[in-house]
Amino acid sequence: MNIEVLGALAVTENGVSITPTAPKPRQVLALLALHADRVVPVSALIEELWGAAPPRSARTTLQTYVLQLRELIAVALEKDERDGIDGEGRRTAKDVLVTMPSGYLLASGDGQSDVRTFERLAGTGYRAMDAGDFPGAARQLREALALWSGTAFADVQAGAQLEMEIRRLEESRLCALDQRIEADLRLGRHRELLAELTVLVNRYRTHESLHGQFMLALYRSGRRGEALEVYQRLRATLVRDLGLEPSAGLRRLQRSILTANPETAAPAPKTAKDRLVPTS
Repeated sequence: MNIEVLGALAVTENGVSITPTAPKPRQVLALLALHADRVVPVSALIEELWGAAPPRSARTTLQTYVLQLRELIAVALEKDERDGIDGEGRRTAKDVLVTMPSGYLLASGDGQSDVRTFERLAGTGYRAMDAGDFPGAARQLREALALWSGTAFADVQAGAQLEMEIRRLEESRLCALDQRIEADLRLGRHRELLAELTVLVNRYRTHESLHGQFMLALYRSGRRGEALEVYQRLRATLVRDLGLEPSAGLRRLQRSILTANPETAAPAPKTAKDRLVPTS
């Protein structure tokens, strides 16, 4: 099974799509696919589909959606029969979408998942950063980020459970992006980063680490005045929107640029709150 959720939802078995077009079965598959090979409780699926006020028929309707998914899986599994795989080696739809005592499990059969690949590559990149291997970190993190084709579950109607997972995945992506940019800065690629950072600081208007990285890239490109303007715009946004001053680390960076002796690393935000305030 191949599972892609870092963008549009696409789940295939034997190269055949098992992704439904109807919104609610699509939600069910999305949650099962994200947690492939782990049990997703019935309660979580019901909350995803209907929120805090499910209908009395919620469990029966959920079972109907599961049957619809199994029909799609069965069609995909027919490829094994056409390819001549004997009966003992073939999985059935119930083997792929398994009913468990407390919920349902989507068995990937050791297939590929873009989320798991992303997490593996990002983890390798973080370890490379810790070891001072900035070329290796930049390479691994760039490869991890290339798996994203848009917002996670971009074409899925998201309920409470998926909304939470989308926020978690977006935070993971931003952490990887932050560290990839940091690695590139340490490799002297400041001019190459300017266009990308221009877009990012406009999207994430209170993300202090990105703004600090942009300030460094501008300064190192001989654009000291613009680097200081970035700080002033960020400060104005933080004060207006959040009632906060920039962090001590970012203030130190601003002072060091004023004295033409910038620090080598941009300050990292202390909490996840600093990372996720995109423009509307």
